[in-house]
Amino acid sequence: RLSHLGGQFAGLVRVAVPEERAAALTRTLTELEKQGLRVVIQSAGDGQPAPGLVVVLSLVGHDRPGIVRQITGVLAEHQVNVEEFSSECVSAPMDGSTLFQAQATVSVPPTSSLAAVRRDLEKIAADLMVDVQLNPPER
Repeated sequence: RLSHLGGQFAGLVRVAVPEERAAALTRTLTELEKQGLRVVIQSAGDGQPAPGLVVVLSLVGHDRPGIVRQITGVLAEHQVNVEEFSSECVSAPMDGSTLFQAQATVSVPPTSSLAAVRRDLEKIAADLMVDVQLNPPER
């Protein structure tokens, strides 16, 4: 995944190499810093997805400070893992005001209830004046 963020180009790349070549790849990537490219290397886990129900959270509403903080606060209370998150501000089609849109793929652990997560999100959605939906991921 590659993006232009805050005037900087940022990327996240997942690669798989045989274990015997990992050290050489790490050395080569680290040497790129001499050319001005900052590289952070993180070893992946065992590749097994965490247990839980995967759903897509979609949100849209008038932009205002604190939306992400409040939504992620509810997710954290239920120990929901955010697998992927993207957001943007766009011009509303009718009046040109600024709309905030976000989409996240989240994993609800077996110890939490999707109904409870939905209920708590709907409570704050009314206060934030946003529409929040939880749906199965598209295949």
